[in-house]
Amino acid sequence: MNARSRWLLITLLTLLGMAVTIALGRWQLGRAAEKEALQASMDAQSSKHPVDAAALLASSNPASLVHLPATLRGQWLASQTVYLDNRQMHAKVGFFAVTPLRLEASEQVVLVQRGWVARNFEERDKVPAITTPDGVVVVQGRMAPLPGKLFELGRPSVAAIRQNLDLEQLRQQIHAPVLPVILVQTGPASEGLQRDWPAINLGVEKHYGYALQWFGMAALLALLYLWHQIFKPYYLLPKDSKPHA
Repeated sequence: MNARSRWLLITLLTLLGMAVTIALGRWQLGRAAEKEALQASMDAQSSKHPVDAAALLASSNPASLVHLPATLRGQWLASQTVYLDNRQMHAKVGFFAVTPLRLEASEQVVLVQRGWVARNFEERDKVPAITTPDGVVVVQGRMAPLPGKLFELGRPSVAAIRQNLDLEQLRQQIHAPVLPVILVQTGPASEGLQRDWPAINLGVEKHYGYALQWFGMAALLALLYLWHQIFKPYYLLPKDSKPHA
């Protein structure tokens, strides 16, 4: 390969590398913009008037109510409480206690993520002691998607302690229609449960950081090309030290 062919190959590879890294940087900026828009939508939802059971039941798409504050009245189905294992709060591992709430004057049931409770590591199968009031209760919180699923070996458990929520399994267990959303209960600790839920963080800063890295790589490729293909050869050219006649 002669010098001109080598120069063309290096130039093409540099341009290709810059095009790819710039495109990746722009993609990360796009992802950041999408998440910023989603965060703004969530903030707007959270500032709206709380929905009640009537609004929840009247909605043809309960998922559209996610992130809205809510105040619901109903009765706990205490015997159907599920403890989601391996859930953290303040960097400690424990359970999310999820209890179905039968909405007042309805057969519909909504799941309520009531709070977090520490687990007994000496008796791993022991269900923690929490208090569940009888009668009609008023529960305040925010509507949310069902909790994210963790890796689980084998078939989903039907015991009180479970790794994940299976909505269809719960419907069969409760023998009642269960709405496809969950109410995350808010407020101070009570009933043996903590509710220090972290603020929702979509990780926008991460995408800006990745974008900066990709653009930095594009700039580095350009600088390396300029140095090795233009400046360095120029400085290494033999200089004529003889005086001209």
